[in-house]
Amino acid sequence: MSDFLERLGRERLYWDGGTGSLLQAKGLRGGELPERWNLTHPEAVLGVALDYFSAGSDIVDSNTFGANRLHYPDPAELRAVVEAGVGHVVEARRRCGRERDGYVALDIGPTGRLLKPMGDLDFEEAVSLFGEVAAWGEAARADLALIETMNDSLELKAAVLAVKERTHLPVGASVVFDQKGKLLTGGTPESLVAMLEGLRVDFIGVNCGLGPMQMLPIVERLLAASSLPVIVNPNAGLPRMEDGRTVYDLSAEDFSDAMVEIARRGAHALGGCCGTTPEYIQKTVAKTRDLPFIPPVPKRRSVVSSFSQVVEIGPRPVIVGERINPTGKKKLQQALRENDLDAVVALGLSQEESGADVLDVNVGLPGIDEAATMAALVPKLQGVLALPLQIDSSD
Repeated sequence: MSDFLERLGRERLYWDGGTGSLLQAKGLRGGELPERWNLTHPEAVLGVALDYFSAGSDIVDSNTFGANRLHYPDPAELRAVVEAGVGHVVEARRRCGRERDGYVALDIGPTGRLLKPMGDLDFEEAVSLFGEVAAWGEAARADLALIETMNDSLELKAAVLAVKERTHLPVGASVVFDQKGKLLTGGTPESLVAMLEGLRVDFIGVNCGLGPMQMLPIVERLLAASSLPVIVNPNAGLPRMEDGRTVYDLSAEDFSDAMVEIARRGAHALGGCCGTTPEYIQKTVAKTRDLPFIPPVPKRRSVVSSFSQVVEIGPRPVIVGERINPTGKKKLQQALRENDLDAVVALGLSQEESGADVLDVNVGLPGIDEAATMAALVPKLQGVLALPLQIDSSD
Protein backbone atom coordinates (compact mmCIF):
# COMPACT_ATOMS: atom_id res chain seq x y z
CA MET A 1 0.00 0.00 0.00
CA SER A 2 2.86 2.35 0.76
CA ASP A 3 3.30 3.42 -2.85
CA PHE A 4 -0.34 3.47 -4.04
CA LEU A 5 -0.66 7.24 -3.65
CA GLU A 6 2.78 7.70 -5.18
CA ARG A 7 1.66 5.88 -8.33
CA LEU A 8 -1.87 7.27 -8.48
CA GLY A 9 -1.95 10.21 -10.88
CA ARG A 10 1.61 9.60 -12.05
CA GLU A 11 0.97 6.55 -14.20
CA ARG A 12 -2.10 4.85 -15.66
CA LEU A 13 -3.52 2.27 -13.26
CA TYR A 14 -6.09 -0.42 -13.94
CA TRP A 15 -9.07 -1.40 -11.81
CA ASP A 16 -10.97 -4.67 -11.96
CA GLY A 17 -14.35 -5.23 -13.64
CA GLY A 18 -17.71 -6.68 -12.68
CA THR A 19 -18.15 -9.17 -9.84
CA GLY A 20 -21.85 -10.03 -9.56
CA SER A 21 -22.19 -11.44 -13.07
CA LEU A 22 -19.12 -13.63 -12.56
CA LEU A 23 -20.53 -15.01 -9.30
CA GLN A 24 -23.87 -15.61 -11.01
CA ALA A 25 -22.03 -17.70 -13.60
CA LYS A 26 -20.64 -19.71 -10.68
CA GLY A 27 -24.11 -20.32 -9.22
CA LEU A 28 -25.13 -17.20 -7.29
CA ARG A 29 -28.93 -17.09 -7.35
CA GLY A 30 -31.14 -14.05 -7.83
CA GLY A 31 -31.97 -12.42 -4.48
CA GLU A 32 -29.02 -14.13 -2.74
CA LEU A 33 -26.66 -11.77 -0.92
CA PRO A 34 -23.39 -12.03 -2.88
CA GLU A 35 -21.18 -10.94 0.04
CA ARG A 36 -22.23 -14.02 2.01
CA TRP A 37 -20.37 -16.06 -0.59
CA ASN A 38 -17.17 -14.77 1.07
CA LEU A 39 -17.99 -17.32 3.79
CA THR A 40 -19.94 -20.02 1.95
CA HIS A 41 -18.08 -20.16 -1.38
CA PRO A 42 -14.61 -18.75 -0.63
CA GLU A 43 -12.84 -20.38 -3.60
CA ALA A 44 -15.33 -18.87 -6.05
CA VAL A 45 -14.77 -15.36 -4.68
CA LEU A 46 -11.02 -15.91 -4.53
CA GLY A 47 -11.11 -17.09 -8.13
CA VAL A 48 -12.65 -13.82 -9.32
CA ALA A 49 -9.87 -11.81 -7.68
CA LEU A 50 -7.22 -14.16 -9.09
CA ASP A 51 -8.59 -13.73 -12.60
CA TYR A 52 -8.54 -9.93 -12.36
CA PHE A 53 -5.00 -9.71 -11.03
CA SER A 54 -3.92 -12.12 -13.76
CA ALA A 55 -5.71 -9.98 -16.39
CA GLY A 56 -3.63 -6.95 -15.45
CA SER A 57 -5.75 -5.19 -12.82
CA ASP A 58 -3.59 -3.19 -10.42
CA ILE A 59 -6.50 -2.67 -7.99
CA VAL A 60 -9.05 -5.37 -7.18
CA ASP A 61 -12.13 -4.67 -5.07
CA SER A 62 -13.26 -6.81 -2.19
CA ASN A 63 -16.65 -8.53 -2.46
CA THR A 64 -18.14 -6.21 0.18
CA PHE A 65 -20.27 -3.83 -1.92
CA GLY A 66 -23.48 -4.41 0.05
CA ALA A 67 -21.89 -5.37 3.35
CA ASN A 68 -23.46 -3.13 5.97
CA ARG A 69 -25.61 -3.64 9.01
CA LEU A 70 -28.83 -2.85 7.11
CA HIS A 71 -28.27 -6.00 5.04
CA TYR A 72 -26.39 -8.01 7.69
CA PRO A 73 -27.90 -7.15 11.09
CA ASP A 74 -25.76 -9.72 12.95
CA PRO A 75 -22.52 -7.83 13.82
CA ALA A 76 -20.47 -11.02 14.04
CA GLU A 77 -21.56 -12.18 10.60
CA LEU A 78 -21.03 -8.73 9.09
CA ARG A 79 -17.51 -8.50 10.44
CA ALA A 80 -16.73 -12.00 9.18
CA VAL A 81 -18.10 -11.13 5.72
CA VAL A 82 -15.94 -7.98 5.51
CA GLU A 83 -12.79 -9.63 6.81
CA ALA A 84 -13.17 -12.60 4.47
CA GLY A 85 -13.96 -10.36 1.49
CA VAL A 86 -10.77 -8.39 1.95
CA GLY A 87 -8.82 -11.51 2.85
CA HIS A 88 -9.68 -13.25 -0.41
CA VAL A 89 -8.22 -10.38 -2.44
CA VAL A 90 -5.10 -10.31 -0.23
CA GLU A 91 -4.65 -14.04 -0.84
CA ALA A 92 -5.28 -13.71 -4.59
CA ARG A 93 -2.62 -11.02 -4.78
CA ARG A 94 -0.15 -13.33 -3.01
CA ARG A 95 -0.91 -16.27 -5.31
CA CYS A 96 -0.44 -14.06 -8.39
CA GLY A 97 2.85 -12.66 -7.17
CA ARG A 98 1.43 -9.12 -7.24
CA GLU A 99 2.32 -8.19 -3.65
CA ARG A 100 4.65 -5.39 -4.78
CA ASP A 101 2.40 -3.82 -7.43
CA GLY A 102 -1.17 -4.92 -6.67
CA TYR A 103 -3.63 -3.25 -4.31
CA VAL A 104 -6.66 -4.38 -2.33
CA ALA A 105 -9.61 -1.96 -2.35
CA LEU A 106 -12.24 -2.18 0.35
CA ASP A 107 -15.42 -1.84 -1.70
CA ILE A 108 -18.17 0.25 -0.04
CA GLY A 109 -21.51 0.62 -1.80
CA PRO A 110 -24.67 2.57 -0.96
CA THR A 111 -27.05 1.50 1.79
CA GLY A 112 -30.07 1.43 -0.50
CA ARG A 113 -31.85 4.07 1.57
CA LEU A 114 -32.01 7.84 1.15
CA LEU A 115 -30.80 10.08 3.96
CA LYS A 116 -32.92 12.71 5.62
CA PRO A 117 -34.50 15.05 4.57
CA MET A 118 -35.24 13.15 1.35
CA GLY A 119 -35.40 9.76 3.08
CA ASP A 120 -35.54 8.27 6.56
CA LEU A 121 -31.90 7.39 7.32
CA ASP A 122 -30.19 9.70 9.79
CA PHE A 123 -26.83 11.13 8.64
CA GLU A 124 -24.98 10.12 11.81
CA GLU A 125 -26.40 6.60 11.55
CA ALA A 126 -25.04 6.37 8.01
CA VAL A 127 -21.61 7.54 9.20
CA SER A 128 -21.70 4.89 11.92
CA LEU A 129 -22.59 1.96 9.69
CA PHE A 130 -20.04 2.92 7.02
CA GLY A 131 -17.41 3.50 9.70
CA GLU A 132 -17.54 0.06 11.25
CA VAL A 133 -17.11 -1.61 7.85
CA ALA A 134 -14.19 0.68 7.03
CA ALA A 135 -12.44 -0.13 10.32
CA TRP A 136 -12.82 -3.89 9.80
CA GLY A 137 -11.60 -3.58 6.21
CA GLU A 138 -8.46 -1.72 7.24
CA ALA A 139 -7.74 -4.29 9.95
CA ALA A 140 -8.07 -7.04 7.33
CA ARG A 141 -5.26 -5.36 5.30
CA ALA A 142 -7.10 -3.36 2.68
CA ASP A 143 -4.82 -0.81 1.00
CA LEU A 144 -7.49 1.75 0.14
CA ALA A 145 -11.22 2.34 0.28
CA LEU A 146 -13.38 2.75 -2.83
CA ILE A 147 -16.81 4.24 -2.17
CA GLU A 148 -18.64 3.39 -5.37
CA THR A 149 -21.94 3.43 -7.26
CA MET A 150 -23.21 6.33 -5.14
CA ASN A 151 -26.10 8.41 -6.49
CA ASP A 152 -26.71 10.72 -3.51
CA SER A 153 -24.09 13.29 -2.57
CA LEU A 154 -25.21 13.35 1.09
CA GLU A 155 -24.80 9.60 1.54
CA LEU A 156 -21.46 9.84 -0.25
CA LYS A 157 -20.37 12.55 2.18
CA ALA A 158 -21.33 10.31 5.11
CA ALA A 159 -19.26 7.45 3.70
CA VAL A 160 -16.20 9.62 3.08
CA LEU A 161 -16.32 11.08 6.58
CA ALA A 162 -16.73 7.58 8.04
CA VAL A 163 -13.63 6.24 6.27
CA LYS A 164 -11.59 9.29 7.25
CA GLU A 165 -12.71 9.20 10.88
CA ARG A 166 -12.24 5.46 11.40
CA THR A 167 -9.20 4.60 9.23
CA HIS A 168 -5.95 5.85 7.75
CA LEU A 169 -6.77 4.44 4.30
CA PRO A 170 -6.52 6.43 1.09
CA VAL A 171 -10.11 6.97 -0.01
CA GLY A 172 -11.83 7.85 -3.25
CA ALA A 173 -15.38 7.97 -4.51
CA SER A 174 -17.08 6.89 -7.72
CA VAL A 175 -20.66 7.84 -8.55
CA VAL A 176 -23.46 7.02 -10.99
CA PHE A 177 -24.60 9.76 -13.36
CA ASP A 178 -27.43 9.53 -15.85
CA GLN A 179 -26.90 10.56 -19.47
CA LYS A 180 -27.72 14.17 -18.58
CA GLY A 181 -24.87 14.23 -16.07
CA LYS A 182 -27.08 14.18 -12.97
CA LEU A 183 -27.07 12.10 -9.82
CA LEU A 184 -30.37 10.66 -8.62
CA THR A 185 -30.62 13.51 -6.09
CA GLY A 186 -29.53 16.21 -8.54
CA GLY A 187 -25.76 16.51 -8.20
CA THR A 188 -23.56 17.33 -11.19
CA PRO A 189 -19.94 16.47 -12.03
CA GLU A 190 -18.90 19.97 -10.95
CA SER A 191 -20.76 19.90 -7.61
CA LEU A 192 -19.43 16.41 -6.93
CA VAL A 193 -15.83 17.55 -7.51
CA ALA A 194 -16.30 20.61 -5.30
CA MET A 195 -17.64 18.53 -2.42
CA LEU A 196 -15.12 15.71 -2.68
CA GLU A 197 -12.10 17.96 -3.05
CA GLY A 198 -13.35 19.87 -0.01
CA LEU A 199 -13.49 16.56 1.88
CA ARG A 200 -9.90 15.84 0.78
CA VAL A 201 -10.45 12.53 -0.98
CA ASP A 202 -7.58 11.06 -2.99
CA PHE A 203 -9.37 10.35 -6.27
CA ILE A 204 -12.73 10.89 -7.97
CA GLY A 205 -14.53 8.66 -10.41
CA VAL A 206 -17.60 7.52 -12.29
CA ASN A 207 -18.90 3.98 -12.66
CA CYS A 208 -21.93 1.91 -13.60
CA GLY A 209 -25.11 3.23 -15.20
CA LEU A 210 -23.63 3.85 -18.66
CA GLY A 211 -21.30 2.35 -21.23
CA PRO A 212 -17.95 3.99 -22.01
CA MET A 213 -19.12 6.12 -24.95
CA GLN A 214 -22.22 7.39 -23.09
CA MET A 215 -19.93 8.17 -20.15
CA LEU A 216 -17.40 10.13 -22.22
CA PRO A 217 -19.04 13.61 -21.88
CA ILE A 218 -19.26 13.13 -18.10
CA VAL A 219 -15.61 12.06 -17.94
CA GLU A 220 -14.64 15.22 -19.82
CA ARG A 221 -16.54 17.37 -17.30
CA LEU A 222 -14.89 15.59 -14.36
CA LEU A 223 -11.45 16.07 -15.89
CA ALA A 224 -12.14 19.75 -16.56
CA ALA A 225 -13.20 20.38 -12.95
CA SER A 226 -11.00 18.03 -10.92
CA SER A 227 -7.48 18.60 -9.66
CA LEU A 228 -7.47 14.97 -8.48
CA PRO A 229 -6.94 11.72 -10.41
CA VAL A 230 -10.09 10.52 -12.19
CA ILE A 231 -11.04 6.83 -12.44
CA VAL A 232 -13.51 5.52 -15.02
CA ASN A 233 -15.26 2.14 -14.65
CA PRO A 234 -18.12 1.88 -17.19
CA ASN A 235 -20.57 -0.93 -17.79
CA ALA A 236 -20.14 -3.19 -20.81
CA GLY A 237 -22.47 -0.90 -22.74
CA LEU A 238 -26.20 -0.58 -22.11
CA PRO A 239 -28.17 -3.45 -20.56
CA ARG A 240 -31.09 -5.34 -22.05
CA MET A 241 -33.09 -8.41 -21.08
CA GLU A 242 -32.55 -11.59 -23.09
CA ASP A 243 -34.15 -14.92 -22.13
CA GLY A 244 -34.82 -13.61 -18.62
CA ARG A 245 -31.30 -12.43 -17.92
CA THR A 246 -29.46 -9.13 -18.23
CA VAL A 247 -26.95 -8.87 -21.06
CA TYR A 248 -24.85 -5.94 -22.28
CA ASP A 249 -24.31 -4.74 -25.83
CA LEU A 250 -20.52 -4.36 -25.95
CA SER A 251 -18.05 -7.17 -26.50
CA ALA A 252 -14.65 -7.04 -24.85
CA GLU A 253 -13.21 -5.83 -28.16
CA ASP A 254 -15.73 -2.99 -28.51
CA PHE A 255 -15.42 -2.01 -24.86
CA SER A 256 -11.64 -1.81 -24.96
CA ASP A 257 -11.77 0.24 -28.18
CA ALA A 258 -14.01 2.75 -26.40
CA MET A 259 -11.71 2.82 -23.38
CA VAL A 260 -8.89 3.94 -25.68
CA GLU A 261 -10.86 7.14 -26.26
CA ILE A 262 -11.36 7.64 -22.52
CA ALA A 263 -7.65 7.11 -21.92
CA ARG A 264 -6.79 9.67 -24.61
CA ARG A 265 -9.05 12.23 -22.91
CA GLY A 266 -6.87 11.92 -19.80
CA ALA A 267 -8.53 9.44 -17.41
CA HIS A 268 -5.97 8.27 -14.87
CA ALA A 269 -7.32 4.82 -13.95
CA LEU A 270 -9.43 2.50 -16.10
CA GLY A 271 -11.60 -0.46 -15.24
CA GLY A 272 -15.08 -1.84 -15.69
CA CYS A 273 -18.37 -2.38 -13.93
CA CYS A 274 -21.50 -4.43 -14.68
CA GLY A 275 -21.11 -6.90 -17.53
CA THR A 276 -17.33 -6.62 -17.77
CA THR A 277 -15.05 -9.58 -17.13
CA PRO A 278 -11.29 -10.20 -16.87
CA GLU A 279 -11.21 -10.40 -20.68
CA TYR A 280 -12.52 -6.82 -20.90
CA ILE A 281 -9.79 -5.61 -18.54
CA GLN A 282 -7.07 -7.60 -20.29
CA LYS A 283 -7.94 -6.08 -23.67
CA THR A 284 -8.23 -2.59 -22.18
CA VAL A 285 -4.76 -2.91 -20.64
CA ALA A 286 -3.27 -4.17 -23.90
CA LYS A 287 -4.71 -1.29 -25.97
CA THR A 288 -4.05 1.59 -23.57
CA ARG A 289 -0.87 0.71 -21.68
CA ASP A 290 1.44 2.56 -24.08
CA LEU A 291 -0.76 5.61 -24.71
CA PRO A 292 0.62 8.93 -23.43
CA PHE A 293 -0.36 9.60 -19.81
CA ILE A 294 -1.78 13.01 -18.88
CA PRO A 295 -1.24 13.82 -15.18
CA PRO A 296 -3.93 15.67 -13.20
CA VAL A 297 -3.69 19.45 -13.50
CA PRO A 298 -4.41 21.71 -10.48
CA LYS A 299 -7.40 23.87 -11.43
CA ARG A 300 -6.87 26.57 -8.77
CA ARG A 301 -10.54 27.52 -8.62
CA SER A 302 -12.39 28.76 -5.54
CA VAL A 303 -15.92 27.41 -5.47
CA VAL A 304 -18.83 27.05 -3.09
CA SER A 305 -21.35 24.30 -3.72
CA SER A 306 -24.63 22.82 -2.66
CA PHE A 307 -25.64 19.26 -3.51
CA SER A 308 -26.39 20.35 -7.09
CA GLN A 309 -25.01 23.83 -7.82
CA VAL A 310 -21.52 25.29 -7.97
CA VAL A 311 -20.68 28.97 -7.72
CA GLU A 312 -17.15 30.00 -8.67
CA ILE A 313 -15.63 32.92 -6.80
CA GLY A 314 -13.82 35.32 -9.10
CA PRO A 315 -15.06 35.41 -12.70
CA ARG A 316 -18.02 37.66 -11.85
CA PRO A 317 -19.59 39.24 -8.76
CA VAL A 318 -21.33 36.67 -6.56
CA ILE A 319 -24.71 37.73 -5.22
CA VAL A 320 -25.25 36.61 -1.62
CA GLY A 321 -28.84 36.79 -0.37
CA GLU A 322 -28.65 38.12 3.21
CA ARG A 323 -32.30 38.50 4.25
CA ILE A 324 -32.04 35.58 6.67
CA ASN A 325 -30.36 37.75 9.28
CA PRO A 326 -32.45 38.92 12.25
CA THR A 327 -30.59 42.21 12.77
CA GLY A 328 -33.17 44.96 12.36
CA LYS A 329 -35.87 42.59 11.04
CA LYS A 330 -38.76 42.34 13.51
CA LYS A 331 -40.80 39.81 11.52
CA LEU A 332 -37.83 37.47 11.21
CA GLN A 333 -37.03 37.89 14.90
CA GLN A 334 -40.61 36.93 15.76
CA ALA A 335 -40.51 33.91 13.45
CA LEU A 336 -37.29 32.70 15.06
CA ARG A 337 -38.62 33.17 18.60
CA GLU A 338 -41.77 31.24 17.67
CA ASN A 339 -39.69 28.59 15.88
CA ASP A 340 -41.65 29.31 12.69
CA LEU A 341 -39.00 27.90 10.36
CA ASP A 342 -41.39 27.74 7.39
CA ALA A 343 -41.47 31.55 7.38
CA VAL A 344 -37.66 31.59 7.32
CA VAL A 345 -37.60 29.08 4.45
CA ALA A 346 -39.98 31.34 2.53
CA LEU A 347 -37.39 34.11 2.80
CA GLY A 348 -34.84 31.77 1.27
CA LEU A 349 -37.12 30.81 -1.60
CA SER A 350 -37.83 34.45 -2.43
CA GLN A 351 -34.11 35.19 -2.64
CA GLU A 352 -33.47 32.18 -4.86
CA GLU A 353 -36.25 33.37 -7.17
CA SER A 354 -34.73 36.86 -7.21
CA GLY A 355 -31.39 35.58 -8.50
CA ALA A 356 -29.19 35.04 -5.45
CA ASP A 357 -26.16 32.80 -6.07
CA VAL A 358 -25.52 31.95 -2.40
CA LEU A 359 -27.84 32.13 0.61
CA ASP A 360 -26.56 33.60 3.87
CA VAL A 361 -28.07 31.90 6.95
CA ASN A 362 -27.85 33.77 10.27
CA VAL A 363 -30.11 32.98 13.25
CA GLY A 364 -28.11 34.76 15.94
CA LEU A 365 -30.80 36.26 18.17
CA PRO A 366 -30.63 36.79 21.96
CA GLY A 367 -33.00 34.53 23.84
CA ILE A 368 -33.02 31.57 21.41
CA ASP A 369 -30.81 28.48 21.16
CA GLU A 370 -28.79 29.50 18.10
CA ALA A 371 -27.10 26.12 17.63
CA ALA A 372 -30.35 24.13 17.80
CA THR A 373 -32.16 26.59 15.51
CA MET A 374 -29.37 26.49 12.94
CA ALA A 375 -29.27 22.68 13.03
CA ALA A 376 -33.03 22.54 12.44
CA LEU A 377 -33.16 25.26 9.78
CA VAL A 378 -30.34 24.14 7.50
CA PRO A 379 -31.93 20.76 6.53
CA LYS A 380 -35.27 22.48 5.90
CA LEU A 381 -33.58 24.95 3.57
CA GLN A 382 -31.66 22.18 1.82
CA GLY A 383 -34.90 20.24 1.35
CA VAL A 384 -36.38 22.92 -0.93
CA LEU A 385 -33.46 25.08 -2.15
CA ALA A 386 -30.60 24.28 -4.51
CA LEU A 387 -28.45 27.26 -3.51
CA PRO A 388 -25.17 26.87 -1.64
CA LEU A 389 -25.54 28.04 1.96
CA GLN A 390 -23.24 30.50 3.73
CA ILE A 391 -23.42 29.68 7.43
CA ASP A 392 -23.15 33.00 9.31
CA SER A 393 -22.55 33.11 13.06
CA SER A 394 -20.51 35.05 15.60
CA ASP A 395 -20.40 31.92 17.81
